[in-house]
Amino acid sequence: MTACRFIYDNGGRVHAGFKGDAGDCVTRAIAIATGKQYLDVYHDLFDGIREFSQGRSRQAKLIRSKKSGSRGTTPRNGVPKSVSKKYLESLGWVWTPTMFIGSGCKVHLRKNELPSGRIICKVSKHLVAVIDGVIHDTYDCSREGTRCVYGYWSKPS
Repeated sequence: MTACRFIYDNGGRVHAGFKGDAGDCVTRAIAIATGKQYLDVYHDLFDGIREFSQGRSRQAKLIRSKKSGSRGTTPRNGVPKSVSKKYLESLGWVWTPTMFIGSGCKVHLRKNELPSGRIICKVSKHLVAVIDGVIHDTYDCSREGTRCVYGYWSKPS
């Protein structure tokens, strides 16, 4: 069992002028994997959240009822899955599921279990950029190679 190597990478968050800790893994992972500027991704996702919050779903109503800065109201505090999905699809990225109901975990954050290239892995409550088997994040989220990958986003060549 070989866990992925880890490189500290905030995706340009600090360079964009943001300070302190945040729950911005979606913004960070997308900026790192796509090579886009953190601030551009942040603004795009913020617009996506604003558009999503005008919908009729329970989650949209919950976002509307919260104060700015609460969970899910800005990319700093989480991004609804439907917003990140729509955004990544608009960039030409495709979703590959690696886990199905009742199947158990088949793919972990290990270099030999992930495809090469730039991908964004969905793990429990987190998105992480992995480039050629190396985790790029603000912490090593691999749990020593035991963390299950639910699926990943990649850009077809």
